Order: sequence, then C-alpha cells, then structure tokens
Amino acid sequence: MSDSTSEQIGAADGASGVGSPVSPVSADSADSAVSAVSAVSANSADSAIEGDFPPARFPSDAELMDGPNALEDNDEDFDASSPASARVEIIVPETPEDFRAGFACLVGRPNAGKSTLTNALVGTKVAITSGRPQTTRHNVRGVVHRSDSQLVLVDTPGLHRPRTLLGKRLNDLVRETLAGVDVIAFCIPADEKIGPGDRFITRDLAEARTPVVAVVTKADTVSKEALAAQLLAVDQLGEWADIVPVSARRGQQIDVLTDVLVSHLPFSPPLYPTGEITDEPQAMMIGELVREAALEGVRDELPHSLAVVVDEILDPTTDTTGARVKGEGGRLQVRVSLVVERDSQKAIMIGRGGSRLKEIGMMARKEIEKLLGRKVYLDLHVRTAKDWQSDPKALTKLGF
Repeated sequence: MSDSTSEQIGAADGASGVGSPVSPVSADSADSAVSAVSAVSANSADSAIEGDFPPARFPSDAELMDGPNALEDNDEDFDASSPASARVEIIVPETPEDFRAGFACLVGRPNAGKSTLTNALVGTKVAITSGRPQTTRHNVRGVVHRSDSQLVLVDTPGLHRPRTLLGKRLNDLVRETLAGVDVIAFCIPADEKIGPGDRFITRDLAEARTPVVAVVTKADTVSKEALAAQLLAVDQLGEWADIVPVSARRGQQIDVLTDVLVSHLPFSPPLYPTGEITDEPQAMMIGELVREAALEGVRDELPHSLAVVVDEILDPTTDTTGARVKGEGGRLQVRVSLVVERDSQKAIMIGRGGSRLKEIGMMARKEIEKLLGRKVYLDLHVRTAKDWQSDPKALTKLGF
C-alpha cells in the first residue's frame, strides 16, 4: 500500500529581468576634465556670481505661519507636466478625527469557540475550526473594517495545563500576545460550567493592565434560563470591562461585541490597507486547511499528534527548474506532508487502500481552490516523527 495519494487541482503567471553594462572612464579623459575645470579664472567665477540674478529672499516667520507665502508667486512658472518636475502627489485616505484602530486578543481554554467567533467577526473564514483539541496552534489575525474603526483580531491557541513541550510553547505564545494588544476578549462557552481552567486564566488576566471583556460564546446552545445563570457565574468569576453573550454560528450579538471591543481601542489611523482581512502567509493557510480536513473523524490522541508541513508550492507557468508537473491545465503544484508520532497513527491517516488520505485530499483541495481562486494539484504524504511534541529540534523544524 502506498503512503501517499494525490489530489488534482490548478495554475498561472510569469516574470522577467533586464540589465545593462556600465562603460569605464579612462585616466586620460579624467585628467582632461580636471584641466578644463581648473582653466576657469577667478575673475570669470566672480563675474558669474555677480551676474544679473535677483537677491535671494526668504519668507518671514509670519508669512510661513499665517500670511501668504511670498515664494508662492513663483508657482506660476511651474509646469507640472514637465518631465523634469520632481513634484509628487501623495494621497492619504481620509478618516474621521475620532477613527479608532487597534488589536483585540481572543483567549480562552481549548474549544471555547475563539476561532469560530473570529471568523464571524471578520465576516469570512480566516481561521480553521474543529471540535478537536489544539485546533489553533499559532496566532491568526483577522481584520474588521468599518467606516469609523479598524479592529485587528488575534485568535490564539487555547490556554491549558501543558503536558508536552509543544503545549508549553503554545501557552508562552498566548502570554506574549496578551502584552501587546489594546483589549482582551476572554471566551467562556455557555454550555459548559466554569471550571479550573477558566479560573486559572482569570487569575492570569487579573494581572493585565489591558481591559478584559468577558465573552460568553455558544449562546444558541442553551436555554435563556441557562444562559442567564452562566452570565451571573461569569460576573462573579472576576472583574470585567464588559460581559457580552454571543452566538457566532447564528451571528447573534456579533455587532454588539464589535462595538464593545472598538470602544476600548485608541484613536489611530488604520493599521492595515482597506480590504485586507488577514496577513497569514499563503503556505501557512494552505497547511491549516489540510490539517482542518485531517482532523475530521479522528479522536483520542491523534489530533494532538498531527502536524502539517507544506513542502512545496510550485507554479508550472513560471517555474524554470523543469520539475515534474502533475495534472492538466497548468495546475498549481502543492505538496504537503502529514506528520504523526507513531506508525499506528500513520496507518489510520492513510486508511484502507489510501481511502482516508484521499478523503482528506478532496476536502482540503476544495478549500484551497476557494482560497487561491485557481485549480490545484494537491499531493499528500504521511510520515512519522517519533514524539515530535516533546522534541525541541523536531518542533523547530515543524515551525513551533
């Protein structure tokens, strides 16, 4: 049985470069140039300085600050269409004086609904979602654009009691992120009782100088009475700037939460260009989409043991290495490795006759094509890296 299966998908683009030689200057020509310059007499230099030039005039402080600039009259002789013109027009997008922009960090224990809420706030998918633990393993940024503000959301891995070096590094990443944001959204699910993990995070957040908004997620999964009881429990859990119940899947209270988070941002011009919704690298997003597909249907320790590495992204329309191209129509070549910790897990990921790996490829390919807007040939392989979650070298190679 083969360890790999291939999924097909699509292609594009090109580039070129130009260069020109520089002619050398001989010593004789340089000497003659120096001689010509030195032949100018002091008298001729003085007469040039004392020519019919008008005396230099500089505007006074009053003219610069209040009155008309006396030098503005010279603009009549300025030809903006002239090639010699060095005038450059700089266009700065207009924003209201009370425009706000800043960062909001979403924190909580694993499976608290942070990634689903991030996607709902942004209005499109920027973070993968799953009911499995450790779905998010790095910070994901999503940008919410409004006429009066720009909210940059930072979705973080779930805070938990670490059992591996990977878990410790993920917790450290979250704590580092908390120090550099303007407001914190602490996500607590409505359908689960407040537990030791929530209290542990609350104690951590109590030391932060940043305002903390308690967000009760998954409000649609419980009755009104149960939601009211959870809101009361959250209120007693700690001191919060605000408490907002939301349902990301149904879009309930999303605008309200956005308003609350924006109210804690500083006055600032936009931090990201209009229309940009994330700064995630393309390879990172592709790898996450493959991992999202691979997490479906797995259980026990396998979700923790699974990592994904994008080995290669090759565009056959621009690549000149002569690498082998699979599929038809100039499809973008994407080669990805699924990494597990044991051979038994490898067999599960491949499935009987490669059926499981083929299913993962089909699911991931659809999402990748939607992301890139073109056909892709997806080539998946499964390999083993024993106990990579606790191996510092393996973690570095895998990007953690």
